[in-house]
Amino acid sequence: MITHLGHREIHFRTHRPQTRAVALRTPDDVFLLAARCADIGVARQGVSALARLADLADLDSLARARRQQGGPGTITGVEVSASFLGRRNFNRYDVEDVVGRALARQLGVEYHSRRTGTAPPAGYSGWRVTLDGAHATLMLRIADRPLHRRQYRQRTIPGSLHPPLAAAMTRMADIRPGHTVVDPCCGAGTLLLEAATQQPRARVYGFDLNVSALRASRENAAGLPVALHPDTEHPPTPDGDIDPLRYSPANTGRRSTPASDVDQAFFTRPEMEGLPTPDSGTAPDTFSRADLGSSPAPGSSIDQVVFARADAGRLPMPDGSVDRILSNPPWGGQVAGRGLLSSSTSPWWAELRRVLAPGATAVVLIPNLDDLLIGIRHQLIPAHLQRVRVSGAESYIVRLVAAMPRSGRKASPKNERTPL
Repeated sequence: MITHLGHREIHFRTHRPQTRAVALRTPDDVFLLAARCADIGVARQGVSALARLADLADLDSLARARRQQGGPGTITGVEVSASFLGRRNFNRYDVEDVVGRALARQLGVEYHSRRTGTAPPAGYSGWRVTLDGAHATLMLRIADRPLHRRQYRQRTIPGSLHPPLAAAMTRMADIRPGHTVVDPCCGAGTLLLEAATQQPRARVYGFDLNVSALRASRENAAGLPVALHPDTEHPPTPDGDIDPLRYSPANTGRRSTPASDVDQAFFTRPEMEGLPTPDSGTAPDTFSRADLGSSPAPGSSIDQVVFARADAGRLPMPDGSVDRILSNPPWGGQVAGRGLLSSSTSPWWAELRRVLAPGATAVVLIPNLDDLLIGIRHQLIPAHLQRVRVSGAESYIVRLVAAMPRSGRKASPKNERTPL
């Protein structure tokens, strides 16, 4: 239950004993409310009064609540981050040191000051102090690190999405078991890895023309049974496709690539606890833990995630073969369009409409509503629009539905392409 909406924060309560906050995907971070007092104002001499926050906090109860929510069981050290609204005659480090030293004394542990610029030792508990003009608030981070720092995220490239934003787009797409999910401009793979984590039984395909992006995708996908197609580093054909002769003609229809079609050297070993191991190219049908996203049903498994090189304006997928599209296309901000998208995004919108099954869904990030008009012209119907800020700029998440064929007329396949 939401109890308060503040500046860049949401306060909520949960009464469900099975809730595990560390499994949440869309927040940047999640904290337990530890203590609150009046804001100290702007004067530097008021900072010492913030030590009172440590006295007000029930530290034993906080430690128990953190364990119940999936956080670490013990507190071995303290580190604090602080922020405030408005101009003050002190800095954030003054606040952090006063509160951090008071907490360390109460807990009988060491305090690591962020003033030094060095990272805290592993295992130190993260505390947060905010001053919003009305209140000074102390919070304890539940996880051992901020939730937005995903374990899979080893590499980024220009234009890489913030993982919580990618998770929100994935939730909006409502991906179901057995769905075929495609990102035509996958970059470092963030959207697809969030999709594979939230819905392990989807079939996930990522395409990009940038070889460096595909290498980053492979590194980031090290914790999932991922197939990086052998043609990833080969140039596409003059038409923009990967050489279709590299694909098995038997691998048509809406299913994932058979293990025999993919060189075993391109499978990566798991590093994310609880996800299946691709033994001999196939994933086992059991999970050891279910708090890394959607809870798979007994006997389920994660299908392959396939990354391959292709032009987003000419995808190697048959007409009407895709259930969900997730994408943050190159709109020309941090990343310029390449290939068939180098002069216009219209081929991208047309390709979305071609590969989506009637009634299927695309969730895309767009910089302005003018781009949405192009999608509408390609018979993609807006079903939901959410305004967000990305790197300080206003953008929109839009969920679109592929128009159904007119009554009495069959959708005739055209321009079929051999799928992965």
